[in-house]
Amino acid sequence: MAYPDSVPAPLQVGQPSENMVTLTHLIYALHAFAVVTGVLGSATILGSFIASLPSIAAVVLNYVKQGAVRGTWLESHFRWQIRTFWFAVLWVMAALLMAITLIGLPAAVLVLIGASLWVLYRVVRGWWTLIDRRALPLP
Repeated sequence: MAYPDSVPAPLQVGQPSENMVTLTHLIYALHAFAVVTGVLGSATILGSFIASLPSIAAVVLNYVKQGAVRGTWLESHFRWQIRTFWFAVLWVMAALLMAITLIGLPAAVLVLIGASLWVLYRVVRGWWTLIDRRALPLP
């Protein structure tokens, strides 16, 4: 069936628009910028990841555009990005609770280091999978 020039052809089921693919790259770039800022700056990776404007903007974009990727392979990337952010927040809160006691302070430091490496892994793996135009595994 031919479509007139003014009416776009419908997307195939499971195929996102190129604009949404580009937006997902932008979201990974914002998260990566936050991580790099944490590595190179005075903040920690986790602190920069959960409290910096680029990362918060990325999560807001995830929530605002989540409906546009529903049913496509990009849905897994949006879920991956959102879960990475909120689990990082959870790990920081757990570490802060551990740090309240002197005994828990070494464990808190280990949790923060482990969570920082985990965030770095999640950003790299997610973006790499997006470059390959593949879905991420959903839990």
